[in-house]
Amino acid sequence: MNWCLFQLRTEAKRLSAKIVTLTSDFGSRDPYVAEMKAVILSICPDAVIVDVSHEIEKFNIRIGAFMLASAVPYFPKDTVHVAVVDPDVGTERRSILVQTQRGFFVGPDNGLLILAAEKQGIISIHEITNPKLMLSSVSCTFHGRDVFAPAAAHLANEVPPSDFGPEIRDVVKPKFRKVKISKGALIGEVLHVDGFGNVITNVNEKYMTQLHSGAWITAELPNRNLRLKFGKTYAEAQPKEALALIGSHGYVELAINQGNAAGTFHAKAGDMIKLTLSS
Repeated sequence: MNWCLFQLRTEAKRLSAKIVTLTSDFGSRDPYVAEMKAVILSICPDAVIVDVSHEIEKFNIRIGAFMLASAVPYFPKDTVHVAVVDPDVGTERRSILVQTQRGFFVGPDNGLLILAAEKQGIISIHEITNPKLMLSSVSCTFHGRDVFAPAAAHLANEVPPSDFGPEIRDVVKPKFRKVKISKGALIGEVLHVDGFGNVITNVNEKYMTQLHSGAWITAELPNRNLRLKFGKTYAEAQPKEALALIGSHGYVELAINQGNAAGTFHAKAGDMIKLTLSS
């Protein structure tokens, strides 16, 4: 009976554990990620920490935002997401906590969190100013460890967002989340180039429904104008043949079946792109 009770308590504890995700440009060479995890576990020993990625290109907020927005929809409700791509750490840029209908986001107010948070429906945003919910000594160069990690751990311990600081509304909203519609075309930009060389744009499936349907897509890039078959899978094209499709994260991609589209088309993150459909 005692053993059964122990098992039940262990299972209940496991199910009530709070998940904290970490996304950063810190890499794995240095102790920075381990220091953040140590802080989280010292405040919330039951936390389950999941690494999204620590290989974001250094200082690249756009790619960090894309990685975060791609991963977070698959985590359980009430997950706490910490993201640190923070070229302005130690300046007047604010530290923020975003509460959504699905969970929480903690990080710098530089646009890194908003792409993901908006998808989940933002409830409130608070500036993190309460020193009692930070480490006792806050470095000017490592807010990931001294501000964001403690905030995440306290959220996992069910400290309410209002305890962290004042509610704010004027957060940084990145330009790369916007798509313009002009004369039957969608004007956006390249969000990310993945490890396969696929060119992932910020044009999502919802925007595509505003264009006339068609089996072909015209893509105008800074260095190339393309007319591509608009398919559903990479394998619809022959090996080394190009096509466009809606990728697994819901964004339009330019791809080459078993090839590198970014290298072939000389495309990179931040490039402007104009898309139109035709029959």
